[in-house]
Amino acid sequence: MTGSLKILFVSPEVAPLAKTGGLADVAGSLPKALAMRGHEVRIVMPRYRQITEVDYLTDLPVEMDGSLETAIIRRASLPGTTPVPVYLIDNYKYFYRDGMYGYPDDDARFNFFCKAVLSLMPGIDFRPDVIHLNDWQTGPIALFLKVKHEDNPFYRHTATVFTIHNLQYQGHFPRETLRLMALGDEFFIPDRLEFYGKVNFMKAGLLYADLINTVSKKYALEIQTPELGEGLDGLLRKRAADLRGILNGIDYEEFNPATDPRIPVNYDVSTLERKKENKRALQQEMDLPAADVPLLALISRLVGQKGLDLLAAIMDPLLQQDVQFVLLGSGEDYYQRLFSEYKLKYRHKMAVKIGFDPDLAQRIYAGADIFLMPSRFEPCGLSQMISLRYGTVPVVRSTGGLEDTIVDFHRHPDRANGFSFLEYTPQALLQAVNRALNVYRTQPQEWRRLMERGMRADFSWSASAAQYENMYREALEKRRNAQIKVG
Repeated sequence: MTGSLKILFVSPEVAPLAKTGGLADVAGSLPKALAMRGHEVRIVMPRYRQITEVDYLTDLPVEMDGSLETAIIRRASLPGTTPVPVYLIDNYKYFYRDGMYGYPDDDARFNFFCKAVLSLMPGIDFRPDVIHLNDWQTGPIALFLKVKHEDNPFYRHTATVFTIHNLQYQGHFPRETLRLMALGDEFFIPDRLEFYGKVNFMKAGLLYADLINTVSKKYALEIQTPELGEGLDGLLRKRAADLRGILNGIDYEEFNPATDPRIPVNYDVSTLERKKENKRALQQEMDLPAADVPLLALISRLVGQKGLDLLAAIMDPLLQQDVQFVLLGSGEDYYQRLFSEYKLKYRHKMAVKIGFDPDLAQRIYAGADIFLMPSRFEPCGLSQMISLRYGTVPVVRSTGGLEDTIVDFHRHPDRANGFSFLEYTPQALLQAVNRALNVYRTQPQEWRRLMERGMRADFSWSASAAQYENMYREALEKRRNAQIKVG
């Protein structure tokens, strides 16, 4: 199949409209890259309270537990060379809240969202070739299409693709959730939605989508193991023939040190010495001495997945060296308090900002020398790509997308762009950091080559968008062949 496709991209968050993590960055970038390739792309997401600049489009009825509720449809667009329309499902009861997720009625909220998406498409007369679903909040759509809309001529030729951004978050709900979904008890079995006594929204996507993918080749293999399969490894092994790994990209227009308005001094590969001016500005902003020492950084959600237990275990031997360290993030209280205490202990070497500050993040990427990502697992990771783009050398654990993107200096010096370690121990992390510090201090020409190689690498969406396009066509072919067999 050739020619342009009609693609509906369904996501619970889309940057810059609403964001909690990397999914929003993907949802804000990939559709634009697909549109640039000539496809007709539209996005659907919930209208959360913080999204204000939207236009009213229409109202639609949505059946919920035997009664009709109203979905107010609003519209916005993603700016860019090829603007992408964004449809927002609005309902005061479900989405007018302080946060986006984590509520006791998330099953009702996203069941309503999924049903509204499928009602919206006929309402605006957009008949997608492919519906691209993202994470557990959208999983029921794949089920509804197969179970409730299989004979609906509007969706007869529509294929589904389901992307796992992080298998750890699955959407587990009580058995009663089936009633909200208008499904019978026959779906509460291990071969369907039942999962250790709960209804699992992620499982709905994994079972019923035509094709499944995750956000790096390595992670696609890891989630088929008991160690990282989060209880779904058996199902993923069964669907291994339908499972793909496609690396995420970053927006090279947004993340460009030569033009980024958020950093004090712009630079590129040919003016790399100007990066030092950003380092001085960052030291001043974070109240650190203007010293010519290695400046390490971490920008992250402060949760266990990110390897913070390893980092905590090496803070004393690390900060007793002649280094500085900047940390930006928020998350679990334990880590917020722990790193704040280290800031007090090493007040002339460590700076900590608890919270989410995207502008400060850019100044850290531009000003730091070394970027740390010691993750226990990492489906893809975007921060290591951004740090490479800004000439900041990553030190990462070799897992998931980090293994797919970072080449260790001491293993492959001719093509290296950073440093990595495999064993999940504090000693392995400290050894990798010390290797990086040694090259920084004693081999400045090699360090410069590492920086330049990272800045010249291409982790933009262009290659990944082409792979998604191929997967969409493959899903359509699979859907067509299945219909021929049934017919």
